[in-house]
Amino acid sequence: MPRVSKIRMVRSLLTAAALAAVLLCASITVAQTVTPANAQPESVQRFIGMFSDPDVQRFLQQQSQAAQAVAKPPLATPNSDPSFSEFAMRFRAHASGLLGAIKSFPSETMRGAGILNQDVQANGGTRPIFLVAAFVAVGLAAQWLFWWISAGWRAWMARAPFATVRERVVALATRLLWAACYVLSFGLGSIGFFLLFQWPPAIREIVVGYLFAIVVFRLASALFDVLLAPRAEEEGRFRVVPITKDTAGHWAKRLGYLVGWYAFGWVTIRLLGTLGFSIPARQLVAYSLGLVLLVIGIEAVWSRPSGLSAGQASRIGLRARNWLWTVYFAGVWLLWVVGAMKLFWIAVVCAALPGAIALTKASVNNILHSSADQEDGQQRSTVASVIIERGIRAALIVGAIVLLADALDVRLTQMTMQDSPLLRLVRGLFSAGIILLVVDLAWNVVKVLIDRKLGDTEAVLEVGSERERRRTRLRTLLPILRNFLMILFVAIAIMMALSSLGVEIGPLIAGAGVVGVAIGFGAQTVVKDVISGMFYLLDDAFRVGEYIQSGSYKGTVESFSLRSIKLRHHRGAVYIVPFSELGAVQNMSRDWVIEKMTITITYDSDIEKARKIIKKIGLELFEDPEFKPTTIEPLKMQGIDSLGDSGLLLRMKVMTLPGQQFTLKRRALRMIHQAFNENGIKLAVPTVQVSGGKDDAVAAAAQQTLAAHSAASATNPA
Repeated sequence: MPRVSKIRMVRSLLTAAALAAVLLCASITVAQTVTPANAQPESVQRFIGMFSDPDVQRFLQQQSQAAQAVAKPPLATPNSDPSFSEFAMRFRAHASGLLGAIKSFPSETMRGAGILNQDVQANGGTRPIFLVAAFVAVGLAAQWLFWWISAGWRAWMARAPFATVRERVVALATRLLWAACYVLSFGLGSIGFFLLFQWPPAIREIVVGYLFAIVVFRLASALFDVLLAPRAEEEGRFRVVPITKDTAGHWAKRLGYLVGWYAFGWVTIRLLGTLGFSIPARQLVAYSLGLVLLVIGIEAVWSRPSGLSAGQASRIGLRARNWLWTVYFAGVWLLWVVGAMKLFWIAVVCAALPGAIALTKASVNNILHSSADQEDGQQRSTVASVIIERGIRAALIVGAIVLLADALDVRLTQMTMQDSPLLRLVRGLFSAGIILLVVDLAWNVVKVLIDRKLGDTEAVLEVGSERERRRTRLRTLLPILRNFLMILFVAIAIMMALSSLGVEIGPLIAGAGVVGVAIGFGAQTVVKDVISGMFYLLDDAFRVGEYIQSGSYKGTVESFSLRSIKLRHHRGAVYIVPFSELGAVQNMSRDWVIEKMTITITYDSDIEKARKIIKKIGLELFEDPEFKPTTIEPLKMQGIDSLGDSGLLLRMKVMTLPGQQFTLKRRALRMIHQAFNENGIKLAVPTVQVSGGKDDAVAAAAQQTLAAHSAASATNPA
């Protein structure tokens, strides 16, 4: 696995840890800040203690809901952002509430202990801690029973292969199901067995709450063990997240601790409310528990394995990155403590979302990669991988948008006249983001389908077959379809995004129409080229790879755009011809072609013998494995075409697939020439005979005398 990918995975896991670390801070935070509670008389304390009974709380909640249903809904107040002075006053009230909670915490603890002690005495003096331990033991016994029963299941998982995509998905789903059943057996054995008996309200809330926290911790640990698989090499398992063994073991343990402590803190804060603790007191405990999460996150950063080897370097050193993450964690915790929840959620989303997206993409590609999808050393995307990866990414981004909208008090589906322009802009940006994500998902699915179809057309089929013609037509039309759909998706996305931002797109479309008409008048040639090209394609006049001729332009079709075609001449020159200038097109690459040849023999040659020789050569070439797939009709002589000046002109013809006639013609002429020489058939050669009439004998005698004189002079030079 490349080192860069490992570094990205470590960063992604780090941002996931950051998200888990701040979840406790967000879920434990209560809505309002109140003044610290002062010491109350004993009668008031008993009255307050009655509110810890779940039955009383349920009754009061029902009465409150009924009263709200009868009452008129309050008038909507305009949304206004708080000023700096208002924020300072809120922070001051928040800080004073925490200081008051520090002073009143001992008394509230004593009061809560008194309420709990009453239920303990009613239960015979058994402390909740002993009950939790006892029922944890019962849950472990039920878990061991499931382990023993599922021995065959575990044996099958140990042997399960994961070479193909289907095998990996089945193995992963099976392990997740087994892990869920393994933890649920513990939950049913502990919580289920506990609920079979009658318990006092406070004890029931405490025991069930902490047993639930233990179940959540064990379920998270099992999930991280399946996805990260720290012992994958020893146990022959598949690791979903593509990281090293040391990194997987490190993050599986730390993330389990984060989730476990989060569950423990969440249950603790709820139980403090049940025991009558005030809101500032619960906030104080929540901030203290959040410090433990902060420590776990910082320790995980500083002790994590390095993704770089000794000889590699990074733009930012490991120590500097660790300090940046430490400052970030501390800053997020401080934002939570001071009550700046809007900045808190913005910081959390900005750090966690990119890491979660990168982690999801790497994991999906790791699960769905296949050797059959390799293309020039690169992984070719599949429809399933695009839908899953882009779908999860869209879900993560939409979830982040909804979370930020809730934190910023932005109602995505509502708009009132009292909304400020800034609020409307933020709502429009969120809505536009969701629209762009949906369009992006649809476009990537369509793009992958077209690209895979184009990839399937790269294999060369039998020349001249129907499948080959269909292949070339697809390679011609699919690129144009892809470009057209891209423009369509972009136009739809822009229009919908502008509409969500509050822009009136009706006048925009009308204005675009007017501008389009004006441009059409000024660019008639371009429009003519585009329309002509559309009709050429509809008529299937040519395809990519075919040899065509139009006027003085001829060559092989390499590609074409919306307004022009690119022709490659057989000598290498490239013509880029607008569609409107093509005119009539002569396609030389369709169906079949007839090549005609002529040869001249002397008048005294045997015509029948020449015909038989040509026919025999034609049959030999027709059966030749080199020419048989491309020859439709064998070479044959059509007869004497004319009586020439030097001999008889014989005409021959052969029918082949387009572009294959030239090679066969050369071979046929060579074989005919050789066969005619072997059989005494002479090819006619143009000759010139000069005649002088009755003076021929005198001229011949003079020529002979001159030759004899020249010979004598050469013999006797002296």
